[in-house]
Amino acid sequence: MSNLGMNPMDRNISHGRGKMLLLGILPLILLIALVTGIAVLGTGVENEPAAPIEVLNVEKIKLTDDGFEVKVLNSGPEEVTIAQVVVDDSFWNASYDPGPILARFGHAIVHIPYPWVAGDPHEIKFITSNGLIFSGEVAAAALTPVADGNRFAQYALIGFYVGIVPVGLGLLWYPFMRRFSTKGMHAILAFTVGLLFFLFVDTLEEGFEMAAEAPGVFQGTGLVWFGALLSFLFLIAVDQMNSRKMRHAPASGKRISYKLATGIGLHNFGEGLAIGAAFAVGESALGTFLVIGFTLHNITEGVGIAAPLLKDRPTWKTFAALAAIAGAPAILGTWTGGFIFDPTFAALFFGIGAGAILQVIYVISKMVIRESTEKGYPAVSWANFSGITIGMLVMYATALLVNF
Repeated sequence: MSNLGMNPMDRNISHGRGKMLLLGILPLILLIALVTGIAVLGTGVENEPAAPIEVLNVEKIKLTDDGFEVKVLNSGPEEVTIAQVVVDDSFWNASYDPGPILARFGHAIVHIPYPWVAGDPHEIKFITSNGLIFSGEVAAAALTPVADGNRFAQYALIGFYVGIVPVGLGLLWYPFMRRFSTKGMHAILAFTVGLLFFLFVDTLEEGFEMAAEAPGVFQGTGLVWFGALLSFLFLIAVDQMNSRKMRHAPASGKRISYKLATGIGLHNFGEGLAIGAAFAVGESALGTFLVIGFTLHNITEGVGIAAPLLKDRPTWKTFAALAAIAGAPAILGTWTGGFIFDPTFAALFFGIGAGAILQVIYVISKMVIRESTEKGYPAVSWANFSGITIGMLVMYATALLVNF
């Protein structure tokens, strides 16, 4: 219907909506115009920078029978031209795919025919046309694994040992834990909170380590925090939505265990990244030690996942699903770390995992406080305090097996 066919009241309403829409869009239009003007006309300050602004990130060094294949990224604001390549303090010939000139956010693969020595360290330097030097290191030279079926199977087996097996062994404590009273169950849940709090801090720290290796332009530290905050709020929103659908019924033990398994699964994905990356760069001894340490470390995770189920009657299918959800991501992490490791995405995944773990801490704590209040028990009793403390100490002790 046209405005002519409207009565005066409808026309006034239509004009009012159009005016409000215009008022809402006008600041955005003016902002776009301002930014465009600055980009086109400049700021009026003509000072030249004291030095060229170039940033070249060495993302990955692959060792082949013919030499090195180095993946580089231009994460700076200007175009970068690689003028020379230096390997172990000697200038060396190199070929570039697609070429030595990298636009902003451009990638290139540098092929360097160099007779590297197995087990020896090597340093590769790139000198730009402006004389800036960017380098990458090979701690101990070893042939980079090829992504074939045999290697995939080996990494899958490692992830199975690290993730699914120890979590499953921890779940076997469920029948023993069912013998506890309500206060004892709360102490076990407090023990779980202690485990999770250690995992939360550990996941954040590992995320920040990955962020330090990521190109600065991607703001890896911010990705860790953003991932943690958004995953925490997203899971809170999902939990509240499910509660409304169930007429505000409290979260069941099974739902909490599944959330817990999901959060721990993201953490175990990060452990798989570390193991796969160690084997990919030829540090087999470190990789083997990480497998042993993480396996012992992850048994306690199964105990934590089983704790919320103490009031339920889960079937063996539930335990199998929980072990797979919490442990299988270690397989994916080992594949990723061994074949396509990227510190930027790793930092984001660690942040998401930390947020998921924090949300489970929030849900379990709220459940313990509610039940304690209903039964007249103190929420922060000595038993609960001891459970939290022991949980953190157990995780700290098992983490020493990985760090040393």
